[in-house]
Order: sequence, then C-alpha cells, then structure tokens
Amino acid sequence: MAIKYFAATAALLLAMGASHAEKADSYKPTEIQYDTADLDDVKQIRTLRGNVVLTRGTLRMKSDKAVVTQDPEGYQYVTLTGVPGKPATFRQKRDGEGEQWVEGEAERIDYDGRIELVKLFSKARIKRLEGSRPSDEVAGEFISYDSRKEYFAVRNTVTGDSKPGAGRGTMVIQPSAKRPPPDGATQPEAGK
Repeated sequence: MAIKYFAATAALLLAMGASHAEKADSYKPTEIQYDTADLDDVKQIRTLRGNVVLTRGTLRMKSDKAVVTQDPEGYQYVTLTGVPGKPATFRQKRDGEGEQWVEGEAERIDYDGRIELVKLFSKARIKRLEGSRPSDEVAGEFISYDSRKEYFAVRNTVTGDSKPGAGRGTMVIQPSAKRPPPDGATQPEAGK
C-alpha cells in the first residue's frame, strides 16, 4: 500500500506543472550573507553560520548554518541546516507565465548545483505558489525535487527509503476548475 501511495504521489506531483525552475539562475553569481564564516580555500569549503541567506538569481535559501563546497568545474553544493523551530528553507521562481514559485522547508536541505537537485530531510514540505496564493503542496520525511524536470519523489524515512509502517505523507491538490457564477446571476427575476 505504501509503495502505491508514494508512486501515486510522485505521479501527481509530476503533473503539478509544465514549467521548470528559472533557467537563468544557473548562470548568476551566488551571494551569501551570514554572521560568521570559516573558509578553506584549499578544499573549497565555506562554513557559514548565523542567519545565512544564499541568493543566486531567483533561488533563495535560508538557514542557521550552511556548508558550501565547489568542485573543480565550478559547480556549487550546499547543505543547509536549520535549528529547532526554524527549518532551513528555499524558494525559486519557475519559468513560465506569471509569478510561479516553488518553495520548501526541512530540518536539512542539500542542494546539488550541477544537476539542480534539492533534497529535503526530516519534516520536509514543498509547495507551489501562483503569485502569493498557495497551490499544491506535499509533505513527508524526505523529498527529492529535480528543478529541471519538475519531478518530486517523496519517501517516508529521512534516509530516502520507503519502509512499511514508517509513516505517511500528505498532499493537497488545489482544484483547477473555475467556480461557476452565483445562482442569482443566471436566473430570471421572479414573476416574469
């Protein structure tokens, strides 16, 4: 039952939208704000603490602690760690018409800049927004989000595995149909 549930969850989330993460973000510089930093230029490891805000184009990530590494090709990898009561977060504009966004939160978030993959660990939640209006949402212990393909995978353990009896996820899918006009607007006046 759990495997069918997670397969259905992934299929529904895949259908959530045809747009992708903002393509131009990949070519923008990364700006990081923080309270303290420890930098190892030899190993290309930057450890940042205290109200960390990482911005690259429309991608914005926040946490109490962030570890940023860079490979020889220049791709960046980020591990964001929240504190109790204040999870790590990310938000990114999606390509397409209008103001479409995806945002998420978890106790830990890993971001792979090479393949634009976001992994959310423990109390993970991702939602899609149209402007400021919340749209579809999914929650679970582990969520993997491929921003290039708009593909989500949700699992019931923080390791990314699905185990029977380990818990259940939650999904909210907003209706796409428009509400009909009020009854009084389409009915003729009484007595005529």
